[in-house]
Amino acid sequence: MSNNTLQIRRIAIDTYHENVAYLHRDCGVYRAEGFQALSKIQISVNGSKVLAVLNVVDDTCIVLPGELGLSEQAFAQLDATEGSLVTVNHAEAPKSMDAVRRKINGERLSQDDFTHIANDIVDARYSKMEMAAFLVATGQNNLDRDELLYLTRAMLESGDQMDWHEALVADKHCIGGIPGNRTSMLVVPIVAAHGMLIPKTSSRAITSPAGTADTMEVLAEVNLTPEQLHDIVRQERGCLAWGGTARLAPVDDMLISVERPLGIDSQGQMVASILSKKLAAGSTHLLVDIPIGPTAKVRQMRQALALRKLFEFVGDRLNLHLEVMITDGRQPVGRGIGPTLEARDVMQVLQNDPDAPTDLRQKSLHLAGRIIEFDPDVRGGQGYAIARDILESGRALVKMNALIRAQGAKKADFNPGGLCQEVFSTREGFITSIDNFQMAKIARLAGAPMMKKAGVDLLKKLGDRVKKGDLLYRIHAEFPADFMFAQQLAERNNGYLIGDEAQILTSLVEL
Repeated sequence: MSNNTLQIRRIAIDTYHENVAYLHRDCGVYRAEGFQALSKIQISVNGSKVLAVLNVVDDTCIVLPGELGLSEQAFAQLDATEGSLVTVNHAEAPKSMDAVRRKINGERLSQDDFTHIANDIVDARYSKMEMAAFLVATGQNNLDRDELLYLTRAMLESGDQMDWHEALVADKHCIGGIPGNRTSMLVVPIVAAHGMLIPKTSSRAITSPAGTADTMEVLAEVNLTPEQLHDIVRQERGCLAWGGTARLAPVDDMLISVERPLGIDSQGQMVASILSKKLAAGSTHLLVDIPIGPTAKVRQMRQALALRKLFEFVGDRLNLHLEVMITDGRQPVGRGIGPTLEARDVMQVLQNDPDAPTDLRQKSLHLAGRIIEFDPDVRGGQGYAIARDILESGRALVKMNALIRAQGAKKADFNPGGLCQEVFSTREGFITSIDNFQMAKIARLAGAPMMKKAGVDLLKKLGDRVKKGDLLYRIHAEFPADFMFAQQLAERNNGYLIGDEAQILTSLVEL
């Protein structure tokens, strides 16, 4: 055995989009090579190479001095059997970090710079600290529109791209920031029932209490292989799946793994993330929903218009037919916030339940109608009526049930978490505003989206009249620690303002 050869040992630790290796402090290779904790190493076996961040341990229960431990992520990527002999060396620093440092200093980067950065990230040459440096350097509107185009193209080309061999492949995306805004789960079955192709691949929640994939997972499997995804879309004209398994713009998933814990969601990164994923999924026509409101991601009309121009600029240059709808983001959409509660709302709308949330239904119909108008056989202005007919006739429900069966149905249970705290009005008046950010934070502290049954169930919405002691909403959790944190936050600020009728926030948009 050579001086830098070790046996690999699988360490059952999920390091989430980061390769991590473990060496014992008394390991001869560790001492001889001068490795340091958090340095990057190259692991080689049978011509295959993997880069990993090194962690140094002192516990022989984790790894022995003659072994190299690999996290689940690194072990899967190396594709070798446990006990195999591997060679360990220092990893060469990613050359593209020079471009990141130049960006930190305020320089403008080229297409080649962004391409090299994206390739190095996908090849695991960046640690999470280095990815964080890149995100901070390009955040806070530090990208001009050409740089944003370069970044989007680099992210798009970092992985596989799907081709459905059809002239019209529709999709929609909301930029987020509005709890309960689960319109995709209604738009997809409506549009698919119309006959248009709409393969909806979604990310999991980054900073919200639920994403489309998290909510759909209550009803069906969302972790589909590319082959399964292709078969389902061909059969049903649509899907509602997690995009992570398809290797579509994988650099985006790796950056999201850093954005999530840091709470970073910059405008430029958001545009590049959305468009790279949609183009990689084979979309030719995209509808982007930009909600606007005082506690939404976009708070002023001028911001929304500027963001729309960015989307249109990049989309146009990447041959994507793109339209933007600026919508009402003054408050959460629907009643439920959190995967199970949002899935309940969606199914109530599809079932034409009289208790279904009206705002979720109406917004979904407007969005679906606009997408249906991408169809060259549909005249402008007819989309909404067609979408409404598909929903009211039950065809959307039939299509949703078909999608659920095709993806792998789960036994849906819409009962929320058993730990429940009711939050009451402290005065009489009208609901003048609801803080989207605060409600999302309460739901996340309650455990959403990881705990599917956790979240917030709203009983009162903007403009409702309340008396002192009226029930505003319920907090649901599955575990006492989560429940306590959510309770404490709601006690400090319950997210609702109650005042006179004249103080009710007015919308800047019709929808």
